[in-house]
Amino acid sequence: MEVLPPPITASSTTGIVYGLEDRIPLGTAILVGAQHVSAMVVGTITPPLILASVLKFSQADTAYLISVALLASALGTWLQCRRRGPVGSGLLSVTGTSFAFLQPLTVAGQAGGLALMLGLSCVTAPILIVLAPFVSRLRKVFTPLVSGVVVLLIGVSLIPTAFYGLAAPVHPGSPPWLSLVIGLVVIAVIVGAQATGRAWARIAGAACGVIVGCIVCGLAGGLHAPEPASGAWFTQPRLLPHGFAFDWKFVPPFAFIYLVSMLEAMGDITATSQLSGLVTTGPEHWRRISGGVLADGLNSTVTALFGGFPSATYAQNNGVIQITGVASRRVGYVMAVMLALLGLFPAIGRWVTVMPPSVLGGLALMMFGLVAVAGVRLLIGAGLGQREGVIVALALGVGLGLPTQPALLGSLPGFLQSLLESGISAGGLTALILNILWPDRRAG
Repeated sequence: MEVLPPPITASSTTGIVYGLEDRIPLGTAILVGAQHVSAMVVGTITPPLILASVLKFSQADTAYLISVALLASALGTWLQCRRRGPVGSGLLSVTGTSFAFLQPLTVAGQAGGLALMLGLSCVTAPILIVLAPFVSRLRKVFTPLVSGVVVLLIGVSLIPTAFYGLAAPVHPGSPPWLSLVIGLVVIAVIVGAQATGRAWARIAGAACGVIVGCIVCGLAGGLHAPEPASGAWFTQPRLLPHGFAFDWKFVPPFAFIYLVSMLEAMGDITATSQLSGLVTTGPEHWRRISGGVLADGLNSTVTALFGGFPSATYAQNNGVIQITGVASRRVGYVMAVMLALLGLFPAIGRWVTVMPPSVLGGLALMMFGLVAVAGVRLLIGAGLGQREGVIVALALGVGLGLPTQPALLGSLPGFLQSLLESGISAGGLTALILNILWPDRRAG
């Protein structure tokens, strides 16, 4: 019989201040929730902004897409944390707009505009709903080794995006190094708070880093109020606001990206379970994953019906959990309210989006690095023998190397191109295929 090493839990690696089911004071929940929202709100609204820029959407359509993205994030976070029946992971999981769909959405948008983009999202999102009940039966395929590779790639692939903020000028004419210095100040405050070993310092560390960074940025002349609002002060969600269109030839890339999104969700939820002090094996763990995938499917379907793009479970919150030591899912309820307010009242959201890029870059660098560390812990827990080492090496090589070769990707059929241009999907699929073709003899 196989003897595997015990799964690594958060309690054995990082101290938990508030556990999954602990009741947390409202003030503390608001403080921690604000840190989670700050960490993921820019990622949530960035895909709609990118698509609006590429496809030349009107200002009114762009504003509506951003509002729906925030409302979808609120709904998805609530479903994940609340866990009613089979829906939700029951963890402090956060959802946001998925970057993985940018390429197929762009192609659909060029062919048929928003009607086709949202129609395809509506039709293909239920794939996750159909697959969710069978996730546990796939546990021999989606092993901790595969999940660890995916989580590690998520963190590593996100780290470079932090440097976009760290390299952005604080103000026109400012020296390039000033943004890096401000980012390092944010990191120094967070690390200093961690080093104290005090619970209150861990909980408030990221918020203190952001505040100090904003103060320094303000002294350097890089902190400004948002531009005056234009358009409606309240966003009212509308059913199929852009109509509905469908074309079968665009279904395969959408469908497969949803499968990749499911794999990423499994990795994210496993990492969150680990950081929450829960075991990452057994029936209960797979029920959490099944519920999380089902929640993502329901949320993406509802979002598409109201004119938004596909959502997915985010990895960013795992870094905040590790920094603050707060894993209580009740923080998710506070986050859902915050995100809903940002979506319903655009004027509030505008204040969040003017946070200096250098401050966000420092915070993101810390959090994304911690996400990668969570992937390393999963891999160590899975055991790194000769077989596992080869699989991880090849998966990381493909995941990190292939996206750097646009000419090679461009020579592939459109379906493969959309599938492999994401390092997470390319590396994750490599690990998945190798794990199937090279069975673990210890399991025999």
